Amino acid sequence: MAAKARDIMTPNVECVQEHQTLVDAARKMRDLDVGALPVCGDDDKLRGIITDRDIVVRCVADGGDPGSVTAGSLTQGKPVTIGADDSVDEAMATMAKHQVRRLPVIDGHRLVGIISEADIAQNAPSGGVAETVEAVTER
Repeated sequence: MAAKARDIMTPNVECVQEHQTLVDAARKMRDLDVGALPVCGDDDKLRGIITDRDIVVRCVADGGDPGSVTAGSLTQGKPVTIGADDSVDEAMATMAKHQVRRLPVIDGHRLVGIISEADIAQNAPSGGVAETVEAVTER
């Protein structure tokens, strides 16, 4: 039986709320030792993902105040996601197509985990890993 997204995802992912500041997001990233966080609304629906690089490049480098800029203000468009019961092959194809390094996993409308390149490398069939990583890093 083919592995599903839920089989390889990192579960129990913490969100930063869309109204929280980038300082709050950066502290949460530090405390969790991660470089990216999902951004969720008050309804717990996923709004997007922000990275440590987003904070630096899209706020600090532009002279913004990370103490007043909100996490939600850096999200753009509809987030790319995968269903918990979708196959690992589909997750790899989605990551490659959209050139994303992290893929939120949803069950219904609820965020249940995230798949990273490391999760793919550790769990996916070796043939597709290199192709996925190469596609994701083409920019």
